[in-house]
Amino acid sequence: MTHTPTSSWLHGAVARIEADYQRSADTHLIPLNLPCFARHGIDLYLKDESTHPTGSLKHRLARSLFLYALCNGWLHQGSTVVEASSGSTAVSEAYFARLLGLPFVAVMPRSTSPEKIAQIEFYGGRCHLVDNAAQVYELAGSLAQQTGGHYMDQFTYAERATDWRGNNNIAESMFTQMARERHPIPRWIVVGAGTGGTSATIGRYVRYQRYATQVCVPDPQGSVFGEYHRSGDATLTGPGSRIEGIGRPRVEASFIRSLVDRMLEVSDLDSVAAMRVLSGLLGRKVGPSTGTNFVGMLTLASEMRAQGQQGSILSLLCDAGERYLPTYHDAAWVAQNLGDCTAAMDRINTQLV
Repeated sequence: MTHTPTSSWLHGAVARIEADYQRSADTHLIPLNLPCFARHGIDLYLKDESTHPTGSLKHRLARSLFLYALCNGWLHQGSTVVEASSGSTAVSEAYFARLLGLPFVAVMPRSTSPEKIAQIEFYGGRCHLVDNAAQVYELAGSLAQQTGGHYMDQFTYAERATDWRGNNNIAESMFTQMARERHPIPRWIVVGAGTGGTSATIGRYVRYQRYATQVCVPDPQGSVFGEYHRSGDATLTGPGSRIEGIGRPRVEASFIRSLVDRMLEVSDLDSVAAMRVLSGLLGRKVGPSTGTNFVGMLTLASEMRAQGQQGSILSLLCDAGERYLPTYHDAAWVAQNLGDCTAAMDRINTQLV
């Protein structure tokens, strides 16, 4: 068979991404030592997605988006890759763009942590900052058109770029790692939603495998996902979330409400307080979206304990807290931008007694 220059580049690009994946180990499953729940037959776990090469859960999404775009014929040799992102997806996409020798531009809110901006630039990407999170979509599309490149559009394609039936997706990995635990089939899987791609993949997988597991999405204040889940109104808009990486100011195409069994609205102060408490429990810093997840886990575990139910609850450690040292892990920044989370920390610690 004769290969054209285009197909030769495509085959090489896919091969480089697959080789990169083959060099990577799976992420760890961490059991949380919480006797207040364990003695009642309730076990909590975190899958540590911070150990990916680019430091977050979004490494999986970026790999899937690149393969999806390549196999659809949307990316070509020399294509400029453009993405609208709150940071972590852009970091991971910058990594894969560099792997393929493609220029990369991230369109992000100006409030994105400096550490994420520095990581994107480290991988050779360029950052275009906007004042309002709602501006990222149109500008990213415009930049892709101007450069003759491709707008990845994670908010549209996240739910369909990953093979939800398996192929070592995050859901399959979770259940494989849980196989020898006391309660191997989780009663709940708790995941935040930015694009909605992870909750869609997990929701489809548990239905396909006929598990009794339910999916809970803890949603930060300001996000429209919770109200959309209740009402089904896809025209909703809002201020957006102040917890980086999750929640959105509009309903995203990749958030599939029918795949989410329960939504929990979580205040910003509760997210940050839970982030701090969990960092203390683990002996390492986690990010604020992981704090939001932890609030959801504790809420469900407390309900199970009160109802005499047993089982496991599984969630994600989305990224490392070092990305947020000058912001969410800085007491002065939190006090100025979000308020005093002392009462929220006391309330969370009380749940752990």
